[in-house]
Amino acid sequence: MKEIWQLVRNFLFSKANKELLIFLFFLGLSGIFWLNMALNETYEKEFAIPVSVVGIPKNAVLTSDEVDTVRMTIRDKGFTLLTYMYGDVLKKISISFKTYSKNNGTGSVSAQDLQKMVYQQLASGSRITSVKPEKLEFYYNYGAKKMVPVRWSGRVIPEELYFISSVHYSPDSVTIYASEEKLDSINMVYTEQLNYANFRDTLIANCELSKIKGVKMVPDHVKVAFFTDVLTEERIEGIPVEGINMPPGMLLRTFPAKVTVSFVTGVSTFRNLKSDDFSVIADYNEIKKDPSEKCHIYLKKVPGGISRARLETTLVDYLIESETE
Repeated sequence: MKEIWQLVRNFLFSKANKELLIFLFFLGLSGIFWLNMALNETYEKEFAIPVSVVGIPKNAVLTSDEVDTVRMTIRDKGFTLLTYMYGDVLKKISISFKTYSKNNGTGSVSAQDLQKMVYQQLASGSRITSVKPEKLEFYYNYGAKKMVPVRWSGRVIPEELYFISSVHYSPDSVTIYASEEKLDSINMVYTEQLNYANFRDTLIANCELSKIKGVKMVPDHVKVAFFTDVLTEERIEGIPVEGINMPPGMLLRTFPAKVTVSFVTGVSTFRNLKSDDFSVIADYNEIKKDPSEKCHIYLKKVPGGISRARLETTLVDYLIESETE
């Protein structure tokens, strides 16, 4: 042990290392002097200060964000600004609900009032040079609410030859709290903008709801599941043509009596389709208005999950006869 200590001592106090230690000592000392001079200069620094509304009555519901942010630029010595940056002086501003709420479901605090609150926490030499925003607003009501459905928004595109066969939401609706006027104007709420592409398996997105000023949503986030399927072009035969607007006792017969529909859908959707899921009609009023040897037929009903549905023929021969014949 003594030998090791002797080696270290000889190393540290050799002539070369003595010069290095002296250099490092004066380098550190000069750094301290420079830092002291720098921090003694006057600077401006912007601080983001959380603002919360306190003293909310039990029967009131805050429909804006529970915690907002005000940005203030403060001018003072570097030493003082450091204490604001790393201390607890500017951690939070508390706004009294009773003092600043109005009787119309809103409340506001001016920049001057915000400055007064912050000045109470600052050193005497500190000066606030700017405040953003110029006015802080909050919204509340006394329990008015309703349930509205959720819908996704944004850009969600699966791989080529795939499509979104269905979308499930969890939950599929949320409770919103707002003024009566806003409640009447909102019929659904949307997610934040989603951006997904080139996927083929089921995509599950946990996302927040897009905020609406003066509206509180419970919950404020949902899970959205996008189910995909492989695109395929198919056809179903044997769909009967039905006459509509027929006079009592009269019957429309078409030739052919059953037709074929072509469409694009997913493989799994096609497996569950039947001819009864489609409806094809011919309108007697149209035939009566413009009689000819052939009549037009139309695809009236198409099941969900189907696109580009079309009849393979749109004109057919027909015969109108009495039901007793």
